[in-house]
Amino acid sequence: MTTPRGDDDRRDGFDFDTIDFVTSDTHFGHARISELAQRPFTTVEEMDAELVRRWNETVPPDAVVLHLGDLALGPIAESIARTATLNGHRLLVPGNHDRVSPATQTRRAVERFRPVYEEAGWTLLPETLRGARRGRVLLASHYPYHGDTQSEERHVARRPVDEGLPLIHGHIHARDRGSDGRQFHVGVDAFDFRPIPFRLIDDWLDRLDRLDRLDRLDRDG
Repeated sequence: MTTPRGDDDRRDGFDFDTIDFVTSDTHFGHARISELAQRPFTTVEEMDAELVRRWNETVPPDAVVLHLGDLALGPIAESIARTATLNGHRLLVPGNHDRVSPATQTRRAVERFRPVYEEAGWTLLPETLRGARRGRVLLASHYPYHGDTQSEERHVARRPVDEGLPLIHGHIHARDRGSDGRQFHVGVDAFDFRPIPFRLIDDWLDRLDRLDRLDRLDRDG
């Protein structure tokens, strides 16, 4: 189900300066994700345990983590309960596989499952965030401007509109690290199955600024 975007599906003025780590697409409890995304785990139990270990090895208890969707699948009460042991203050931007996703779930389903996520320590956010990091405009969404795990791009109506702004995202399960033009993939498949420090995003934003300055010099010169 793909529905038009509503006012509650986007938050403007988000303070990215409060975020210490970012990640996406953990897929806790998803029995087939190791096969589909070529993850190096033999069982879902092994994967879940290793995701928890690497998360808590990386993230201090008092850090703030922004998760860009597809947190967990499978028997959802069980898989979400596993995430309660993860370190940090945890914020979730819903992805298409999350039971609190307006893109794939009914409003009734979202309200039914919201307490399950909140009881495990998750603060639920809209599908798209627009705000600033150190004075620079930044977008965040589960969905990229372009790209998918399938040949056809899904959930087109839910994706951010590309207006030339930098975007951090998940969804694609690419193993390539980081940036693709003005979008940056933060999923665990690209980063050793653990959250990444937001300073990597800061470095990328710095590079974009330098490229923009060079482009302006070329045009003006």
